[in-house]
Amino acid sequence: MMRTVDINSDIGESFGPWVIGDGVDNELMTIISSANIAAGFHAGDPNIMRRTVEAAKKNGVALGAHPGFHDLQGFGRRYLSIPTEELVNDIIYQLGALREFARLYALPLQHIKPHGALYMYLARDEAAAQHFVSILHQLDAELYLYCMANSAVWQAAQRLGHPVITEFYADREYDDHGFIVFTRSTGRLSVQAITEKVLMACLEGKVKTVTGNIIPVRFDSICIHSDTPGALEIISSVKKALVNNGITVCSPVAQK
Repeated sequence: MMRTVDINSDIGESFGPWVIGDGVDNELMTIISSANIAAGFHAGDPNIMRRTVEAAKKNGVALGAHPGFHDLQGFGRRYLSIPTEELVNDIIYQLGALREFARLYALPLQHIKPHGALYMYLARDEAAAQHFVSILHQLDAELYLYCMANSAVWQAAQRLGHPVITEFYADREYDDHGFIVFTRSTGRLSVQAITEKVLMACLEGKVKTVTGNIIPVRFDSICIHSDTPGALEIISSVKKALVNNGITVCSPVAQK
C-alpha cells in the first residue's frame, strides 16, 4: 500500500482564445500536486504560460515543463519525423521558455514531462531517448523526468543516474506489457471505474489490462489528463478516495 502519491495533470493546453478540454485549469490547480505546463509547441502561448505558472504558485503546485512536437494543429498527438538533434533542441527551447516564467515568480522547476506522441516516441526509440536524457542530465542533473517505467527513456535515465518519476495513467488503458495504449482522443469515462482503478493500483499494486489480465504496476505519480472529458470530477473523486484510504497526495519535491 502506498502512503504518499503525486497527482499530475497537463495544464495550460489551450491557445489564444481556443480552449482545450472543459476549461477547468483553475479548479484543477486546487486539487493536483504537480502541473505539466504546455510550453508553446503543441499548445499554450506566452500569456497562458504565465497565467498558469501564477496559478501554480497561488495553489502551491509543483511546476513541470511539458514539451511536445511542433504540432499545434494536431495537438502534439501526431508523430513528426524530425532528426534527433533538432528534436532535442525543440525540447530545450520549450524547457527554457517555461523555466523563465517560473523564475519570474521565483519558483523552481520540479520536472519535465514530454507530451503525447513525443512521450510515446521517447518511450520506444532507444537512440532518441539516450540523446535526450544525456542532454537533459547535462542541463539539470536534478530535474525529475516523468516517464513510464521500463520504457526506453526510463532505461536511459537509469544508465545515467538521472532521477525519474514513474507514472500511472488513470485515464488510459494498459496492455499486457505494462505500457499505455496510445489514443488520440478520449470519450467520457466512468468516474467510479477510474477511481476504483486508481485505488487498486495504489492499494494492491495491480492494474487490469485491455485483455482482462491483472498485472503488477509500480509508480510514483498518478496522471489524469485535463482534456479528458469530466477531468475535474474524475480528479476530485480520485483525490477524495486516496485521502479516505490514508494516502497523502503531494508532489515529489514535497516528499523529500
